[in-house]
Amino acid sequence: MYPVFIILTIYCALIVTASLVGGWLPGMVRLTHTRMQLVMSAVGGLMLGIGVLHLLPHAASESGSMDAAVISMLIGMVTMFFMMRVFHFHQHAPIEEEFPEAVEDEHQNCDHEPHHHHHHGHAHELDPSPMRWLGIFLGLALHTLIDGIALAASVVAATHDKPVYGLVGIGVFLGVVLHKPLDALSITFVMRASKWSPKAINLVNIGYASMCPIGVILFMNSLSNFGDTQHYVVGCALGFSAGVFICLALGDILPEVQFHSHDRWKLSILLLVGVGVAYAIGYLEPPHLHSHQAPVVNEVLEVEK
Repeated sequence: MYPVFIILTIYCALIVTASLVGGWLPGMVRLTHTRMQLVMSAVGGLMLGIGVLHLLPHAASESGSMDAAVISMLIGMVTMFFMMRVFHFHQHAPIEEEFPEAVEDEHQNCDHEPHHHHHHGHAHELDPSPMRWLGIFLGLALHTLIDGIALAASVVAATHDKPVYGLVGIGVFLGVVLHKPLDALSITFVMRASKWSPKAINLVNIGYASMCPIGVILFMNSLSNFGDTQHYVVGCALGFSAGVFICLALGDILPEVQFHSHDRWKLSILLLVGVGVAYAIGYLEPPHLHSHQAPVVNEVLEVEK
């Protein structure tokens, strides 16, 4: 358990740092619409690849049941879908409101192509209420708690009854650490638009950044209560996390990218790059994580005999 604690501590420290930087980003660099879309396309492809190529197979291997893995994945997808419906917490296109001149300049340089920016109400229908940020914060906080659970489950699954070596949990870690800056940016942008003080924005940004470590702690502290069913619980947690990653990629991030007629080749290439990185991550993980079918097949053969 000691090596697992070290690995999770390092991952959490990096995720907290990335989240804090994302919240401070608008005040540090000039963000543009196109840059945001390019980042979203790559991150969306990465999260989709992590959910399908890593979390779901690991869930089936750890739980020993494909049915359990798929059902938990479905529950994760439905849960995240309704969270997005209730809280409307992703605001991935704020730059058009804060730096409209940057967007106009980019549009003028895109061969006069018609632009359809269907941001699902994110950028052009911002609620002027000073408490609008609270719903976004609550939704993203719950989402980040789940990310913490996914991170802890992936590391535990990679080290269950096995020596710790290789970059365990690296796929989930990359999916989380690359997505957190975008989420933190959503919260701090809306707070800045609502005229909150820099001190209040920083406090909320720090509170949000701490949600992932809290999710890790909650999962690790509760895991020992499941006794002999720990493998099954970890497998279901991985399946649930796979559903969350897939839903976020297909239901939130990539649709925003899809509705942009400009830079379509750049966005498409970066989407494929994200998926390719997710596939390549498999070569960085311990080899035993990729022999998913063997335990289940052996159990079936023994029962038939």
